[in-house]
Amino acid sequence: MSRLNDNTDNRPARQADNGSTDFTFAPATREKAKARLAIMGVSGSGKTWTGLRLTNGLSRRFAVIDTERGAASKYAGINGVTFDTLQLHNYHPQNLISALAAAANAGYEAVLVDSLTHFWSGTEGTLAQVDRAAKNFGGNTFGGWKEGTPLQNAMIDALLSYPGHLVATMRSHTEWSLQTNAKGKKEPVRLGLRPEQRRGVEYEFDVVAQMDTENTFSVIKSRCPELHALVLERPDGADIAKTMLAWLDDGAAGIDPATYVDRATAADATFEELGALRQEVDSRGLQSTPLLDPVDGTATTLGDYIRARGLALKNATEGSQS
Repeated sequence: MSRLNDNTDNRPARQADNGSTDFTFAPATREKAKARLAIMGVSGSGKTWTGLRLTNGLSRRFAVIDTERGAASKYAGINGVTFDTLQLHNYHPQNLISALAAAANAGYEAVLVDSLTHFWSGTEGTLAQVDRAAKNFGGNTFGGWKEGTPLQNAMIDALLSYPGHLVATMRSHTEWSLQTNAKGKKEPVRLGLRPEQRRGVEYEFDVVAQMDTENTFSVIKSRCPELHALVLERPDGADIAKTMLAWLDDGAAGIDPATYVDRATAADATFEELGALRQEVDSRGLQSTPLLDPVDGTATTLGDYIRARGLALKNATEGSQS
């Protein structure tokens, strides 16, 4: 401890990348939160239907961002599950951000992305953007990732910052393994080893489950204690949602991101107020909340909108004074 004190005598505080020198710790508090859940599995494992039932259990009014050529819609009305859907055929990461912004603007309390894999390896997905950018660097893939990584990160940030519950399905990389069946005979079994998305993306979610060809739902990661290492045969997603909601609602009331959106878009907001609001939004990790610009309807994020509006007000003020 004494060495730490000696090294800091008469030295200015080192600034963080954002220019802040405020590193004050505060007591941790548990707040109510929104679901962040991912289901991964091979084709035919039941992840779409389970995702629909689970999302419906989280909120009766929800939307599906469908990249699976209308697969989710084939279940519409079954067991009372109804939803609105948006089918996409171009999977540029920005298109998912725009779709999430539109869903937030429409007030959907929950969104199912079925599936997140296409925004990685599908038409115009992250990998396609990396390949295209690499051509500008003589085919150097590392150069391509200079453009691909920010796109991927912005997409994941918007996904996790959605102001409602978020469920995503992902296809799994498939391998075959010889296993002994109930009759004692060897048979090939399809195994989903990891999601077809950028490596490590599953760690971004609060709960991650894997499904196999027998429709077994196995939780492989969970911040919700009641779901830890849970294994269910042909699961009822509604029951899983009920458990998840009980855990999510066990805490102090958090701040609705919509409140920040209202403050950011207020007609009488000043430059100083927007500056303070931006710091507050950043401190709560809500800068990537997707929204539609109220003026031109383009997709943006809460942090970018506050920054752009503040700059516009500043320029307008300086212009009137010159």
